[in-house]
Amino acid sequence: MDKDLLETLKKLEESHISIAIRSRADCLDQLLAEEFWEFGSSGVIYDKQHCLEEGVVLTEMTLHHYGIQTLAEGIVLATYMIEDKTLDRNTFRSSIWTWKDGRWQLTFHQGTITMQSPAEVDFKQWRDKTT
Repeated sequence: MDKDLLETLKKLEESHISIAIRSRADCLDQLLAEEFWEFGSSGVIYDKQHCLEEGVVLTEMTLHHYGIQTLAEGIVLATYMIEDKTLDRNTFRSSIWTWKDGRWQLTFHQGTITMQSPAEVDFKQWRDKTT
C-alpha cells in the first residue's frame, strides 16, 4: 500500500469532516468533484450543488480506522468510521476519490449509522481479504 497516498487522502478526508471546511462553500467546492453525490446517513441523497447551496451538517466528528484500496489508476476507495460527538452516534463511511485536474477530488460518499463503537470494529480483517 502507498503510505503517502493513504496520508494524503486521510488529510483530505479529515478536512471533509472539519467544521472549518464544511462551513465554507468555497472550500467544499474545491474538495468535491463536479459529479459528486452522496448517500447520507440520514437516507437522503445529496449532490454537490445541494451541499454548496444548502450547506452540510456541522458537527464535531472524529475519524477512525482509515484505510484505502486502489480501484483503478487515479481512483481510490476509502473506508473508515466516524464518531460524531455532537449527534452522539457512529457511522461507517466510504468515499471514492478521483485524481482529476491535478488534484484529488471527492466523487462519491456514503454514510451508514452503526451501533458499534470504534473500539468494537476491526476493519483490518475485511481489508486483508481484498489485498
